[in-house]
Amino acid sequence: MSLPFPRIAARLTAFAATGLIASAAAAQDFNAAPPHGQGQSPAFEGQTRAPVLPDRALNTAPVVQGLEHPWGMAELPDGSWLVTERPGRMRLVGADGSLSEPLSGLPEVDGRGQGGLLDVVIADDFAQTRQLWWSFAEPRGGRQNATAVATGTLSADGSAIEGARVIWQQQPAWASDKHFGSRLVFDGAGGLFVTLGERSVTDARGLAQNVTTTIGKVVRIDPESGAAMGDPGVAEALPEIWSWGHRNIQGAAMGPDGALWTIEHGPRGGDELNRPQAGRNYGWPLVTYGVEYSGAAVGEGVTQMEGTEQPVYYWDPVIAPGDMVFYDGAMFADWQGDALIAGLAGAIVRLEIADGRVTGEARHLQGIGRVRDVEVASDGAIMLLTDERNGAMIRVTPGD
Repeated sequence: MSLPFPRIAARLTAFAATGLIASAAAAQDFNAAPPHGQGQSPAFEGQTRAPVLPDRALNTAPVVQGLEHPWGMAELPDGSWLVTERPGRMRLVGADGSLSEPLSGLPEVDGRGQGGLLDVVIADDFAQTRQLWWSFAEPRGGRQNATAVATGTLSADGSAIEGARVIWQQQPAWASDKHFGSRLVFDGAGGLFVTLGERSVTDARGLAQNVTTTIGKVVRIDPESGAAMGDPGVAEALPEIWSWGHRNIQGAAMGPDGALWTIEHGPRGGDELNRPQAGRNYGWPLVTYGVEYSGAAVGEGVTQMEGTEQPVYYWDPVIAPGDMVFYDGAMFADWQGDALIAGLAGAIVRLEIADGRVTGEARHLQGIGRVRDVEVASDGAIMLLTDERNGAMIRVTPGD
């Protein structure tokens, strides 16, 4: 399907024609930019500004255009894709690029600001059960809202969600239109991880350190009932909590090592890659490599503190991370096991990781747009969503 949105069409046509726009010189620029956190030092070698990996030619082809702020996607067994749009729509994108009408049956969402319909995942046995889960900003009255998780089944004709029910709600609700998280990740052991933001506003952000709330947390729940399956290791903590002290996690994936990896937005600087472990505190807002948007220090300007965990890797300046995935496919043999990160600053960020440490970084397709989600298709192609008013789903394959 091709829609007449000239700016996106021109951009994608240019990428498809040239394969690669970013020059080798541009690929080197990201490690030369000065940090916002002046005077800060990493806690260990290689924690930031890893060696730059070579760029490479990539072919891009728009699968569908004209999506309104697409946020999450999941491939179905027949090669079609479920795609969410933040204003509150979920659609099916066919393997031929056809775009369905919005599916009916979804609960109401609060689409203000960064809210709306967010992530979507499907059951391993979707071909039999047609079950799916999604996260969204749920209105709670009085202009308050919070992240919620729901489940239902896709109708046989693909036009509706049937039996939708909310299984889990972030608490407390807040009057904010920012920092909802939220990615959904099955852990392979019966649990569902949900990543959650700390709602951005200063009177809420401190609750990221309060284990009697689910503000600024990773939680683990039963995907059918929403029952707690966390492991906080603190007597007074809510039992669904897995880890805390997070700012706004919008990317998460199970790694080749069988562990959960997450990526979260810092403020001005301080985007973080973490490998959250149960019962650990990841510092925000007490500890960060970022600064306030005004340039002032966050809190006391501390980058390390006893009782908090260091990020595996951080960025300053930021990449503005969306989702992440570990490559496992047939098309990019030399990228096997690498982390691919959707960069809202306009790139795919690729990390080589060895023994739990980042050993190299590349930025591909620089300038392609605000990349919100990245997934690996069943054939090994890389699929992107650009989070724009006239967004697109883009298929990426190796170039010549």
